[in-house]
Amino acid sequence: MQRWFRTLTITAAAALTPLLSAPAAAQVPAGYPADYANLVAAARKEGKVIVYGATDTNAVSPLIKDFEALYPGIRVEYNDMNTTELYNRVVSEKAAGGSSADVLWSSAMDLQIKLVNDGLALAYKSPETPKLPDWSVWKGEAYGVTYEPIVFVYNKRLLKADEIPHSHADFARLLREKGERFKGKVTSYDIEKSGVGFMLITQDSKVNPGFWDLAKAVGGVSPRFQSSSGTMMERIGSGENLLGYNVFGSYAMLRAKKDPGIGWVVPSDYVLVMSRVMFIAKTAKNPSAAKLWLDYILSKRGQTIIANQSELGSVRADVEGELTAAGLAKTHGNALKPIPVGPSLLTFLDQNKRLEFIKQWQQAMGARK
Repeated sequence: MQRWFRTLTITAAAALTPLLSAPAAAQVPAGYPADYANLVAAARKEGKVIVYGATDTNAVSPLIKDFEALYPGIRVEYNDMNTTELYNRVVSEKAAGGSSADVLWSSAMDLQIKLVNDGLALAYKSPETPKLPDWSVWKGEAYGVTYEPIVFVYNKRLLKADEIPHSHADFARLLREKGERFKGKVTSYDIEKSGVGFMLITQDSKVNPGFWDLAKAVGGVSPRFQSSSGTMMERIGSGENLLGYNVFGSYAMLRAKKDPGIGWVVPSDYVLVMSRVMFIAKTAKNPSAAKLWLDYILSKRGQTIIANQSELGSVRADVEGELTAAGLAKTHGNALKPIPVGPSLLTFLDQNKRLEFIKQWQQAMGARK
């Protein structure tokens, strides 16, 4: 199958908000070591940073515009692809000994950690590290840069108030009690085709003691599986499906703003929180610009844009917003379960464990293919 991707290069032409405006000649961010100016100079000499990313271009555009305004003369070449495509591209480029990206950024946390574990990451301790939660950084190589709760999505026009699940137990009970009503009307990721979907469902199984009972309840209503959150929400919005399980809260919030028929719920019992993982490639041809980009993404300035313009959710506690670590802590507290950036993500990438999990999942789904 031919793989397609889009390359985005954005020049710094857009006007920035007063809050985020900065002199074009900005050099060393406040609180950074004085010799950081040498890194900025080296990055300007390189002139660009190449990023492979699995985050939608529309969400990344405000970050690129602001970065290029802050550091004129450094272009961001952003290659937008899906998570599996990104992973396979990096692996094949490494095997061929060809050129690749300077920075890898993906929501498939486990695949990112596998690349890091396989020695593809450059160790770099960002000056922003002290402002990040411990769970979001691994070995000074991999960084979780967003804070995105995993939610339920539903059709507001067709679901009654007492049919809206507010916990995972609610979700399972609803499907058991109203099986005919929801037959063919529940959607989630196809875990055999979606890297993110597989990662989320396996993390679910670690956190939820009643996971397999829930899985059997889902399997009992002949669910419809998709490869993307976008497709799931399109079908929920149209009424073809009524409920979506394990959907990115960031995408659900954006979709709900455009489609009044979309509703979403942050579960009350536990909330998986996903973080898009970024690392610098050990073979980066523009390592200084890559470090500058990573530091910017992790900075309060970059995280403010992530939270309020990209609407992906900030991992920093000092950035306010509805879908941020700070905002969600106020409403959901101990129910929040961030997925740690680290080797625990590798568990189900073991081929035997993966096949065993998928087999058990298929049995719960009624041996669906």
